[in-house]
Amino acid sequence: MSGPPVQSVLRALELLRELNRQRHTTVDQLHRATGLPKPTIMRLLGTLAAAGLVAKGERGLGYRITSQVAALSSGFHGGPLVAEAGRAWAVDLTRRLKWPVAIAVPDQGRVVISVSTMAESAVSPFHATVGVRFSLVTRAIGRAYLAFCPEEERRILLRLLAASPDPEDNPPNLERVVQGMVAMVRRQGYAQRDPKVEPRNSNTVAVPILLGDSVAGTLGLSYFRSVVSHAVLTEELVPALQLASRQITASMERLQQAAPAAAFRDAEQAENMLPASAGRS
Repeated sequence: MSGPPVQSVLRALELLRELNRQRHTTVDQLHRATGLPKPTIMRLLGTLAAAGLVAKGERGLGYRITSQVAALSSGFHGGPLVAEAGRAWAVDLTRRLKWPVAIAVPDQGRVVISVSTMAESAVSPFHATVGVRFSLVTRAIGRAYLAFCPEEERRILLRLLAASPDPEDNPPNLERVVQGMVAMVRRQGYAQRDPKVEPRNSNTVAVPILLGDSVAGTLGLSYFRSVVSHAVLTEELVPALQLASRQITASMERLQQAAPAAAFRDAEQAENMLPASAGRS
């Protein structure tokens, strides 16, 4: 670096990270989490909102990130879009079923949690997991992705897994293990965590979130094994996840359709503001 970091940029990024942790975040919460003065937070939020990265939350409660965050990095593969579309459905699942729900997106040979409702669940087996990366081979939210992604993508992911030093990613006989897991998950229509990995007192069930011919992310629900029977799992939890997945897909499709229309309106408004001497074509 040729000089010290720009503090205002670091503060804005810190706010974005905090905003990404919850469905909506108030100025008070941001103040407690970052230690920044409230007037500074308000100025930064105004700047982020002007850039289209932040918007007021539902019913005017707090602030939330928008799908425009996707423009910051192509490495998310649509993660911010599925997070924006899926956050409300994830919260609704936790409200009805009580268990914590997470949305994960692909991240360099693993999946990373982009949305978590653990703060809304009183019976969560885990602490906060936003930003935590999980294996495609052993973890439910990763297995659901690997099992339902396109075949060509799966071949690329297998090469990434084969190069990993982590035994969860690269167990002995990797291809045979993955083939068996994929067949089982596709037959069931849902994925569960490998019973040999910790923690063993809980489990996660996950389904894919589809968008066109690809998997935009996965939707997982975690629970204590001692509380949820197989009948409850297959008759209540899995159908609820699958319905929410379809609803998230529909929400993503609406957001995608709305984005070009909004861009066209903005461009048209900008053109109408040009002086006649600008020579519209």
